[in-house]
Amino acid sequence: MNWIAYEHYAYAALAVAGTLLAVIGVEVLAHHPRVAPWLKRFEGVVPPFINVNAMLFGLTLAFIANDTWSARDRAMDAVFREADSLRSLLVLSEALPEPLAGALAQEVRGYGQAAAAEFDALRTRDTESETSVAADRLLRLVAAPEAMIGDAVHGQLLSKVMKLRDDRDLRVSLSRTHLNPLKWLGMAALGFLTILSIAAVHLGNFRAGMLAIVLFALAAAPSSAIVLVQGNPFQSPAAISAEPILDAIR
Repeated sequence: MNWIAYEHYAYAALAVAGTLLAVIGVEVLAHHPRVAPWLKRFEGVVPPFINVNAMLFGLTLAFIANDTWSARDRAMDAVFREADSLRSLLVLSEALPEPLAGALAQEVRGYGQAAAAEFDALRTRDTESETSVAADRLLRLVAAPEAMIGDAVHGQLLSKVMKLRDDRDLRVSLSRTHLNPLKWLGMAALGFLTILSIAAVHLGNFRAGMLAIVLFALAAAPSSAIVLVQGNPFQSPAAISAEPILDAIR
């Protein structure tokens, strides 16, 4: 198994575990007999100070989430465009004489079946060579001299096949997108600074501070994990289905 393909889940677990360790670490240090008296010297930090780091943390998470969900939308659009191209090719094949029409319809359905089967490989950031071979066969058939029965129909056939290949390349590239560790490291640093900011504001009443820290952790950790586990649009829990492609060739 390609474990690197599931790095999103490892980062999600790390985000939750890291947040838990940060909360426990602040709690332990705040009640340490040597640290607690030293922290008293810093009382007086005003509450609005929390908003600075918290806002930066929220914005960073929002930007990363937007990148993640934008990639998923692009992958979904590519699948539907691929399905539309397959359906269009089947319709256009009816304008061709036999046996070319039957051969084209057979190649279109063969490509659709290979493309749908490739979705299992996309979950592990891999591809199936059968899909590339089927795409090449389809292009050769459409580009053959016997398919040139008219400029309009032939132009549409070539256009749909080229779009089909482009959309397949797009979904493959989106399935291989890796996480940017620097983005998540920056967000983790901002989250930790927010926890420290909450603790600094509540140095006079650390019980209330711990409640505020726990509430922030309960909001930040699951939100980060939800974004992380959707790093590959073809993996669970919101995996893109191959049904549109299968529906197009039925």
